Amino acid sequence: MKELQFREALREAMNEEMRRDERVFLMGEEVAEYNGAYKVSQGMLDEFGERRVIDTPISELGFSGIGIGAAMNGLRPIIEFMTFNFSLVAIDQVINNAAKIRSMSGGQFTVPIVFRGPTGSAGMLSSQHSQAFESWYANCPGLKVVVPSNPADAKGLLKTAIRDDDPVIFMESEQMYGDKGMVPESEYLIPIGVADIKKEGTDVTIVSFGKMMKVALKAAEELIKDNINAEVIDLRSVRPIDYNTVINSVKKTNRLVIVEESWPLAAIATEIAFKVQKDAFDYLDAPVLRVMGGDVPLPYAPTLIEAYLPNPERVIKAVKEVMYLT
Repeated sequence: MKELQFREALREAMNEEMRRDERVFLMGEEVAEYNGAYKVSQGMLDEFGERRVIDTPISELGFSGIGIGAAMNGLRPIIEFMTFNFSLVAIDQVINNAAKIRSMSGGQFTVPIVFRGPTGSAGMLSSQHSQAFESWYANCPGLKVVVPSNPADAKGLLKTAIRDDDPVIFMESEQMYGDKGMVPESEYLIPIGVADIKKEGTDVTIVSFGKMMKVALKAAEELIKDNINAEVIDLRSVRPIDYNTVINSVKKTNRLVIVEESWPLAAIATEIAFKVQKDAFDYLDAPVLRVMGGDVPLPYAPTLIEAYLPNPERVIKAVKEVMYLT
């Protein structure tokens, strides 16, 4: 094992897959000469050259379309969005082409492409640069949507995503690129669609993904002081969702709190709550609760950002509510 930053783990994944398969290439804004907007691709131009690490104009619709065409013709592109907020410019290509070509062609074409970059809030960036898009893309059949929470998962999941024959939306966080964690030195892959129990517990199940896992784990740590033993599940991907791991946990703890950054309506948390009440209703001792972002565009002011985002205190309050301790 070795300690890597989140950005370094992503870079290792891309480097290893590009060395392994000459069809893999990286394309996006500032990925080459500038070494990446967040230095994820640092040094990759020097190793792989300008034919495989490609700077683009500020034209997400254009370079996404080029990537999809390249994938249909046998290459395996990695398309970096500087932020998924900018992917809205390219969403027609992602949804109407990348996600649907296999079905529309009766399997004659596959689109082995990865769209990756940061999603969600990242400090004082205001409404147009702070939206969480996980549930948007998870809504679309034909896409897989991955949201890792730590460097080891990020590397293993990105390697799997690059090898996948279907389009994968790979969502990161600007606020996590500097996070450090232990990463295996040997070759490994993590399957998409398999959740991970980050902390075992008996009293309540807390489910989350991405950077909100920090909130969930911090809340679980604080709850121990009140003799509440929470089980914390990291979904890791939100399409497909590993419902079985969540349901089996609820059958043990009988309570569920879901933590998600996005707006409340039509969220991943809503889908999980539906599935649990459908398949594990008899095991629930309390209503499922969600801890969500505010139902407003994210403000700029730090005080309002703090009020908008889920935090450990709100999770602790929800846990105590489902345990009837408030």
